[in-house]
Amino acid sequence: MIDGESASPRVSIGALFRGFLIVGVSGFGGVMPFAHRMLVERRRWLTEREFTEALSLSQFLPGPNIVNLSVIIGRRFQGTAGAIAATVGLLLLPLVIVLVLATLFAQFAYIDAVRGACNGVSAAASGLILSVALKMARPIRRNPRQVTIAAITFAAIALLRLPLLWVLAVLAPISIGLEWWKRS
Repeated sequence: MIDGESASPRVSIGALFRGFLIVGVSGFGGVMPFAHRMLVERRRWLTEREFTEALSLSQFLPGPNIVNLSVIIGRRFQGTAGAIAATVGLLLLPLVIVLVLATLFAQFAYIDAVRGACNGVSAAASGLILSVALKMARPIRRNPRQVTIAAITFAAIALLRLPLLWVLAVLAPISIGLEWWKRS
């Protein structure tokens, strides 16, 4: 798991706050690609594998994935104070922006251009999520068992519309068992 890594960089509480503040405001509506870029590519706080592990845990836990990820990463580097700093940094500016935009939208929602802009933003967010999924798939692309589990999970949730909790309850133990069996 990611807590036991020995070669992890030193990350201050201020750096956690600023990093997640930038992520929160950069990726309005779809921040996971920006979180990946900041954590793995730019600041190199995590390896690709560590990011995938942390994101997997954050997706398994209840609540928004990116908030869970900020708690996990903040705690990893600075304990409880780091978790709080990363989460506040992530949520502060988007909260202010949402309040302002909600007020404006309430005033101008009847305009077709406003509704069209909202549709365009949702399409862009979908593309960003897809790009993160493809980047996350890189570490497992040479492991047929993991690719198969990922494909089955995608099919069950996205295509068959099965409940996430039930899919995870079935496939997580199978995936863990397969990896354990492979290593023994």
